[in-house]
Amino acid sequence: MEPHAGLEAQIEMWRGYVARRQAISPADLDELEDHLREQIAERRAGGLDDDEAFLVAIKRMGNLDAVSREFAREHSERLWKQLVLLPEESADTGAPPWRELAIVLSLAVGAGLALKAGFTWLGDDDALLRNFGLLVFPFVAAYFAWKRRISARTAIALAIPFAALALVVNVYPFAPGGSTWLLAALHAPVILWLLVGLAYVGGRWRSNGRRMDFVRFTGEFAIYFTLLGLGGGVLVGLTFAVLQLVGLDLEPVLEDWILPFAVPGALVVAAWLVEAKQDVIENIAPVLTRVFTPLTIVMLLAMLVVLTTAGGLLDVDRGLLILMNAILVLVLCLLLYSLSARDPLAPPGLFDALQLILVGAALTMDAVMLAAMLARIAEFGLSPNKVAALGLNLLLLVHLVWAAWLAAGFLRGRHPLAALERWQTRYLPIYGAWAAVVVLVFPPVFAFA
Repeated sequence: MEPHAGLEAQIEMWRGYVARRQAISPADLDELEDHLREQIAERRAGGLDDDEAFLVAIKRMGNLDAVSREFAREHSERLWKQLVLLPEESADTGAPPWRELAIVLSLAVGAGLALKAGFTWLGDDDALLRNFGLLVFPFVAAYFAWKRRISARTAIALAIPFAALALVVNVYPFAPGGSTWLLAALHAPVILWLLVGLAYVGGRWRSNGRRMDFVRFTGEFAIYFTLLGLGGGVLVGLTFAVLQLVGLDLEPVLEDWILPFAVPGALVVAAWLVEAKQDVIENIAPVLTRVFTPLTIVMLLAMLVVLTTAGGLLDVDRGLLILMNAILVLVLCLLLYSLSARDPLAPPGLFDALQLILVGAALTMDAVMLAAMLARIAEFGLSPNKVAALGLNLLLLVHLVWAAWLAAGFLRGRHPLAALERWQTRYLPIYGAWAAVVVLVFPPVFAFA
């Protein structure tokens, strides 16, 4: 009897969870998976359905943390090797650590040189903003393309949209000071980041598990990049303070050399650090999500009170609407990251209820935003900014409504967690498609204004 697709998805999710355990190697994981499949086959032969067989098999295998500790005792020397930053060789490429480090540093320097060349050749700030992601993200994608050993076909599939996007943002006759060039500059990084995701998953974009891995990577990447930025800012500030005491002004050096190399270089290094030490951030992620989820609920409820008591919807400032959109996107990112950091085998609990409350608060906020936008459109007419914001809010509304339905079903035991994960990951490409519409279609439709 062949396992169904739903069972395979559960096994893949279980495998991803166990793979993040410190002491378990790929060979150990294969052995565990074989044992799990044997247990499932026995249960299914006894008449259980896929879900029941999976749960019983997991229960029979025991607590995963206990399994991890057992492996650590039997292979204790492996733990000592993993206390250093770099493993003896890359699991994906088989490369020694010095070679991977050399490639990462080369790509970081290359990203800095590309951005520096952009400052020199593009000149115009508008053109530089439109091309910033195109100058930097290909180097991050190149790291994962090397790391995952992607095929030539996948490499071409990545290169074509990069080149097409570069052509569009530089050939379109955007009007100076217009709206469509800014919308293109803001939405192009969304497309580029999804292309980085295609390289990250090694071309296996149809795999729900791999897409959720990319969601997790995105959250961890943001944490590492923020830490690098904060640490670098402190070091640069202290250096400048000391040099100013002796009469040296390094502000021109900061603007011309340090920032053009530090920012893109930190993006590449942050991606490498997430790959190198996934187990470290794994311990931080659940803590962060549990701290910020209730705080975000309080923030959303407070903003709802302010918006509903501020008067008519037409009186809501446009800048406030833009800020609310940004907050809703951040809330969605928090929901996705919380789901990626959750133990998929744990039963529903208080934190899942809090997340459902967060989704409900976000839905209410989105409804208020939509009402305000529709009122402004009815009063003042259409514009590129209004249509882009309206489209994003409608996408968020659909995403959050079905996420709330599945989350409520999971709390009541009517839907498995895998259904909620599949919905979240399968919806992500829609945001990329909308970003592509804004970048490619909006400028000619609105006469590049």
